[in-house]
Amino acid sequence: MRSAKHRTPRKKRAPSETPGRRQRRSTETRERLFRSALKLFADKGFAETTVEDITDAADVGKGTFFNYFPSKEHLLIAFSDMQLSKLQDTVDQMRERPEPMRSFFRSMTLRMTEEPAKAPDLVRAILQANLSSSSVRNVMRERNARAEGLLTQLVRIGQERGEFRSDLPALELAQVFRQTIFGTLLMWSVYGDASLAERIERAMETLWMGMAPRGSVTTAPPQS
Repeated sequence: MRSAKHRTPRKKRAPSETPGRRQRRSTETRERLFRSALKLFADKGFAETTVEDITDAADVGKGTFFNYFPSKEHLLIAFSDMQLSKLQDTVDQMRERPEPMRSFFRSMTLRMTEEPAKAPDLVRAILQANLSSSSVRNVMRERNARAEGLLTQLVRIGQERGEFRSDLPALELAQVFRQTIFGTLLMWSVYGDASLAERIERAMETLWMGMAPRGSVTTAPPQS
């Protein structure tokens, strides 16, 4: 029998990764994939970007992508989640500061269109995914309903302050706002030029005339 002093010392086990650290690494990898994808969509276009392009840019194995996203189209859901998070933050800020609704809606719209402005192809891809992918469409419907609810809250605050017309339901005004902005984005995406800011400004001016309290909008005199 070998004496205790001649026994081979056991190797120390490397400390296992804690659940919190694993979660942080997973979140970082997902974010890296997502951001790499957005940059590629802007540079190459959605249709031309492959999953392998995304994993190469994110410096991860190709199989890793599918641990986070079932398909390339599901990146559009992640994009929608990002936009929804921005909108939620906007609603929270509105409750904390008494900024006039007109300027608030303008700054909110510019913030919400900041990412789409980098990749017009992404806007077209969102529409295409809604039309062609039932799995994406079902999730996007739920996200759209949440966004509509948040915008309705904002409109209702504006109505309570007397800054928006109150003869129409807040939900109806919120729907018109979303449809106008998304329609503007979609039309711009056909060209993908530098005209988005100008298009948004014109859309917002027209929206304001329709959403402002009755009798508060000065109309231009008729031309002879």
